Amino acid sequence: MTLLEQFLAYIGHELGYSRLTVAAYRSDLTQWANDATGGCPEALDPMSVTASDLRVWIGDVARKGVSPRTIRRKIATLRAFYRFLMRHHGLKSSPASMLTLPKTPKPIPVYVRQSETQSILDMPVPADDFVSVRDRLVLDIFYTTGLRCSELMALRDVDVDTVHGELKVVGKRNKERVVPFGRELAASIDAYRRLRDSSPSTSVPPSEPSAPLLVREDGRPLYRKMVYNIVHARLTEGGAHAERLSPHVMRHSCATDMLNAGAPIASVQQMLGHASLVSTQVYTHVTYKDLKNNYQLAHPRAQKKGGQYGH
Repeated sequence: MTLLEQFLAYIGHELGYSRLTVAAYRSDLTQWANDATGGCPEALDPMSVTASDLRVWIGDVARKGVSPRTIRRKIATLRAFYRFLMRHHGLKSSPASMLTLPKTPKPIPVYVRQSETQSILDMPVPADDFVSVRDRLVLDIFYTTGLRCSELMALRDVDVDTVHGELKVVGKRNKERVVPFGRELAASIDAYRRLRDSSPSTSVPPSEPSAPLLVREDGRPLYRKMVYNIVHARLTEGGAHAERLSPHVMRHSCATDMLNAGAPIASVQQMLGHASLVSTQVYTHVTYKDLKNNYQLAHPRAQKKGGQYGH
């Protein structure tokens, strides 16, 4: 097994990184190995690579028009790989530690306005139509709990307690947390379960602890692209206005609306499963943007022409 493969096995099995994260690391390292050896990655000796070698490669990548954000990710991948070599293979120093991260602007999260989200979730659906009931529930769970797409797909039926209003969630790096929810979502989950379990093709065996909460019409679990399509279709049909219409946008909407309603930022951090408060603080910029827009629309002095700052 090559050093690259050992590293990928390490972050996947021992550190518990998700399959998608491991795939991203694999992609970056494979590109580097191919570029560094002219298409013969088996000839790469990572232990003899210098900081200059890595700078040349990063420079080549940048000249191809790759975004600063992507370059930052590739550098982070190299740094993680060389930390692994130092810890497990006796490398004295990391050549990747000398690389400089390009600056990137912090994007303001895209979100759907609260009035639009509420209107879409309040739209009636046929109570006996399994797909319609499930699809609306998918949207409701994203907005009410702020789950990531991977977390929603991994939800087991036994993880969802509608009596106490709690979800047991396994987040990034297999970290567990409990997310609360209210009676409205609990009622929607109960209605979905009754409809799901009324059909032999979709019912969940009570004795099967790994059975998923959300299933397709043939009883199999949902997959990522399907979840994206469900969210996009429901938001589009409901007339939502946002640059993107995706599960993560609903997560942004959940966080933004909680902060706008006065929730402590530390509580929002815990609910979203952010390891760092810095990740949650990006939503405070969104709430300020809303504040500024609402001020300009509503405050009489903001609309007054003339004066020192008039136009």
